[in-house]
Amino acid sequence: MDLERALGKADRQKLVLSLVERLTIGTQQDLLDALESAGCRVTQATVSRDIRELGLEKETDALGHPRYVAPGSRRRSDPRKTLESLLEQFGRRAVAAGNIAVVQCEIGSAPAIARALDRMRHPLVVGTLAGDDTLLVIAASAGDAKSLARELG
Repeated sequence: MDLERALGKADRQKLVLSLVERLTIGTQQDLLDALESAGCRVTQATVSRDIRELGLEKETDALGHPRYVAPGSRRRSDPRKTLESLLEQFGRRAVAAGNIAVVQCEIGSAPAIARALDRMRHPLVVGTLAGDDTLLVIAASAGDAKSLARELG
């Protein structure tokens, strides 16, 4: 029996919304796989139509991964809280070097921390440059860099 017909469009779309809310689904293939895992086989065209009809939007999570979200479910997060959370989870230490604060963090998290810092528009930050596990936070002066290192460490 075709599960797409067995579920019906409304029930399938409820399932899609539930999956998008609970899982990190960033592509149509991710959604196809999640639906199949839930026992619902559909075509790519059906998934594409459901995404359009449900008005699913793409956003980027704190680590820079794309994901679908239901319309209206986007939360405007406080950049300061996002930065604090990322530093708590992934930050290792920060030191000042001239007018630069060097932030060392877990592998892969430096871009997310830089993005959160940029979104915060910190008054002491001139700019950021992120590698994989190291972030350079450029300040106007050595004193500002020391203050940033204390704050970010």
